[in-house]
Amino acid sequence: MKTLLIEAFSGLSGDMFLGALAGLTDSYDDLEKFPALFGLSDGQIKISKVNKNGIVCKHVHVVDLNEEKDHHHHRHLSDILKIIDNVSITENAKQIAKDIFLIIGRSESEIHQIPLEKIHFHEVSGVDSIIDILGCAVLIDRLNITKTYATAVCTGFGFVNTQHGILPVPAPATADILLGIPNYTGEEKGEKVTPTGAAILKYLDPDFEVPVLIKKQIAYGPGMKDFKTPNVLRLSLCEESNQLKGTYVLETNIDDMSNEFLGNDFQNGLFEHGANDFFTSAIQMKKGRQGILLSCSVAAKNLEKLSDYIFENTSTIGIRYYSVKGNKLEREIKEFVTNYGKVKVKIVTTPSGRKKMKIEYEDLRKIHQETKVPLQVLQLEILKEINK
Repeated sequence: MKTLLIEAFSGLSGDMFLGALAGLTDSYDDLEKFPALFGLSDGQIKISKVNKNGIVCKHVHVVDLNEEKDHHHHRHLSDILKIIDNVSITENAKQIAKDIFLIIGRSESEIHQIPLEKIHFHEVSGVDSIIDILGCAVLIDRLNITKTYATAVCTGFGFVNTQHGILPVPAPATADILLGIPNYTGEEKGEKVTPTGAAILKYLDPDFEVPVLIKKQIAYGPGMKDFKTPNVLRLSLCEESNQLKGTYVLETNIDDMSNEFLGNDFQNGLFEHGANDFFTSAIQMKKGRQGILLSCSVAAKNLEKLSDYIFENTSTIGIRYYSVKGNKLEREIKEFVTNYGKVKVKIVTTPSGRKKMKIEYEDLRKIHQETKVPLQVLQLEILKEINK
């Protein structure tokens, strides 16, 4: 299971993502072949070592040779999708690239109130943007990420010059893509998030509630600009750390199901799904309703499994849990051969060293069924025999 952490403390762009992804996949040597692989001979990738506030990393710069000749391409979405279809990469990588362009296209369509198929891609239809997105799609496909987390995105502030004129930062398309994504302006003027960078982030669909993670690999993708803070995107491959340790008490109130459904089968299921012990209590709930409080003791590692079992097998819609500490006596289980047959006995040692014994109920019940001797009598006689 691969977990990706995105830290966009200095923003996001296509080249920043491409550089960092190349670092995680050790693909810098492959990058220079990407323009030919994508059938885009009017593009070129240059890789250079840069120092961003002491962070030495490789900057991946995609050069649009058309711009050097003062030729500009403004493609429709259909043109870009055709280019993607003709590229010799995996079908999954093609779909990733298409999804990223669709994110941008839908934002442009919404902002300009033009049907998606008629949108002219001004900012991201050049060879450089297409190679950025196709390259990132290939590397994302290679990583095979199963879960993505991200910190809030720094956007910068001020104004930027675009094909549409001077616009506020973040530019409208970028701002639209970032809807629902935590972001902040930071303290420096300038555009720190491009539509391409925002779209790649949106595609990866990160969770912004970042748990405790153990980083296994880190890569930096620098941007072209220099700011007071290091202009890099940090990507990390991580393992999730189990934050929950020790023992928990899990509780839920149940008031709208038959008590029969909470019988032996349900109770056996609690143990099978990790409960150390449990009990139920009669409670009075709001509006005078009679209910049952189910309380379970459970090890942290089994908390989610037990919660899922209770949700699936009761009418409750909410479960609470909290960490507890406690002491427990040393215990062992021994088997004894008695005049009534074999029995298992739990032996507990108190702090003073005194032994307390209890016969396993199932063994007593079995002997009772065979002999018809009352359970209390059996218990006294067997314990007397064991103590001798």
